[in-house]
Amino acid sequence: MKTWELLEKVRKEKPLVHHITNWVTIYDCANIVKSFGASPVMAHAKEEAADMASLSSSLVLNIGTLTTELIESMKLAAGAANKKGIPVVLDVCGAGATRFRDEKVAELLTEVKINIIKGNASEIARVAGMEVKTKGVDSGKVDGDLSKMAKQLAVKKACTVVITGKEDIISDGSAVYKVSNGTDMMGKIVGTGCMAASVIGTFAGVAKDLARASAGALVCFGIAAEIASEISTGTGSFKEDMFDCVYNLNREQIESLERIASL
Repeated sequence: MKTWELLEKVRKEKPLVHHITNWVTIYDCANIVKSFGASPVMAHAKEEAADMASLSSSLVLNIGTLTTELIESMKLAAGAANKKGIPVVLDVCGAGATRFRDEKVAELLTEVKINIIKGNASEIARVAGMEVKTKGVDSGKVDGDLSKMAKQLAVKKACTVVITGKEDIISDGSAVYKVSNGTDMMGKIVGTGCMAASVIGTFAGVAKDLARASAGALVCFGIAAEIASEISTGTGSFKEDMFDCVYNLNREQIESLERIASL
């Protein structure tokens, strides 16, 4: 399916995207999903996490503001999502920064089915078992072929792996995509990584091919950010303009600006 067709499918079907996510960026995650035409819901309490997941089209988990209690809610929600057969996205935000994060990511990957693992290069490298450190939630240095790492981890975990960065790498163990859309301005505001996971969850909620859906999501998000960077005057206006550009994104813009390659 073409990228613009994925976007139209999101706007037509309006998937319900359940989040158990980062408290720092939760407002932005909700708004980016809504701007794309879908419906966000943020239900963190363990008393309702499973029930909400059972109503949803996809589930996005983000360990950015991690607590033991949130992990329990994530397990309950993911279990319900697995039972329903909807995709579960795990943003391994800060993996490699602390032992607690590493342990809880491993716990989630062991106890529930994760369909899409998303992170920056050092976060994904850490999940893959490499000895790397993440600088808080910013990527540390990673040597090696990222596409190979993504493909190998995807095969090992039987999932789709998304490595975000200046160029995004996506693999389901068979197909490998490189997305080159985006702008340096995205790294100058807090939350674009978390928003990327939400957008991936949004597109995954309407498609069976999760690697292609993830790539399409990052293309659309990146194009909107590129257009916003041309009209904004700083980080504050860039963020507002990015939401507007997502809302107004159209087929012509996607077809003329899309930079996606199969590796």
